[in-house]
Amino acid sequence: MALALGGGAVVPAAAAPRPTTDGVWRVNGYGTVLSIADGRLQEYQTTALGCLKGESAQQTAPGVYRSGDGTLLTVRASGSLRLSGSAGYRELRRLGRLPAACKQPTSTDDPVTTFDVFWQSFEENYPFFAAKGIDWHAVRDTYRPKVHADTTRDELFTLFSDMVKPLYDAHVTVFDGERRYFEVRPGTAVIGGDLDTKVKDYIVRSDLHGRRLREFANGRISYSDMPGGQGYLRLSGFAGYSSADEPSYAAELAELDKALDTVFTAERTASLTGLVIDLRINGGGADALGLHLAERLTDSSYTAYRKRTQYTRPQPVPVKPAHGVPRYGGPVAVLTAATTFSAGETFTQALIDRPGRTVRIGENTQGVFSDTLDRTLPGGMAVWLPNEEFLTRQGQTFDGAGIPPHIRTPVFTEEEFATDRDSAFDAAVAALRAQGPSLGQRRARGVAGVRETRTPDEGGGRLASVTFLRRDPSGQ
Repeated sequence: MALALGGGAVVPAAAAPRPTTDGVWRVNGYGTVLSIADGRLQEYQTTALGCLKGESAQQTAPGVYRSGDGTLLTVRASGSLRLSGSAGYRELRRLGRLPAACKQPTSTDDPVTTFDVFWQSFEENYPFFAAKGIDWHAVRDTYRPKVHADTTRDELFTLFSDMVKPLYDAHVTVFDGERRYFEVRPGTAVIGGDLDTKVKDYIVRSDLHGRRLREFANGRISYSDMPGGQGYLRLSGFAGYSSADEPSYAAELAELDKALDTVFTAERTASLTGLVIDLRINGGGADALGLHLAERLTDSSYTAYRKRTQYTRPQPVPVKPAHGVPRYGGPVAVLTAATTFSAGETFTQALIDRPGRTVRIGENTQGVFSDTLDRTLPGGMAVWLPNEEFLTRQGQTFDGAGIPPHIRTPVFTEEEFATDRDSAFDAAVAALRAQGPSLGQRRARGVAGVRETRTPDEGGGRLASVTFLRRDPSGQ
């Protein structure tokens, strides 16, 4: 737009001031306030009891802030926030000033205050008490009388651990310095290097009959072609791909792409008759990396899942076909177990409505999906807890019970190890053979230029994400 002045001169109108991200923002539904000024983002953690100062992040580009662990926080003046590696978006609401409670944040070593903030953090944010049959108010009535001015840190740590144990939620962790406490679902094996090596050797021996796996991303991703045109893709996590001490999400994504570019070549995607994706030992990681893989497995857009907190509306998280690279849209068999955690589960859920045929085989996944809120407690202790639900198209969640398989089989039992039998793998090969190649496979597909469709509820959600969240506090 221009304004005409006397004498016929035309000059541009003065540009409107560029919106700024500086100011005070509330992250809707996450008990968090952000204060941004002078290139620094400061987090405050709020409950009805008060406010605690959290972490900070330094500006690296306009609207982009890097926290101490390398996580990038992208803030937009329109009112949105995105966390690198996290799926979905969070809305920000601008506040006129920092809440009064945050100007003098709670900082006391009083054990009773620490107990109250711990309990209140769950009361306001944890969405699964009813589903797990836990009366959190009764828990307070049982344990609060045991806390007094002389209660030690050791005693508080034990008491908090006892309070959360019945949740059997691997995304709940109590911290005191180097000590931490968490619980997985009863009967779940603990993932470690020894178990992963044992399982990988077992797969090569019993399933692939000595055929070597090609390794990528520090051994977290493996692939092998199989007879009959099938392929086997194994992922032991959606993190740990880069060898850097504190890798950025961009570095992890680059390693994933190296693997996917090698596996999903034009020749292979055109000839694959079926793909086995093995997530039975998967410790989780970044949900966004799972979505990135899902984008290589579809020729049309769809909704992976919908995320919400107790205070926000469900937000669709889309899967859009990867652009400019070969894609595979044929039959997929996903192998899962109780040792499929977190991002391994959100990836599994992201395939439920995949347009190509997808069958799940094995056991229920662990049942932990949410990002986790990192909450500081008065006196220096900390707790991580989930606050989100991941919804299916029908509004169902799988928290606690995990995602069930279509075909249930034993997974890595002592009997199967002893007999070199892998029932889940055998069932997957048979299921893919029975399905045969899809019509989509018989057409030219998986390259840039394929017409994409958009699901009606996919939307165009604003970029946003919550600050200072952590994946997999169980360390799986």
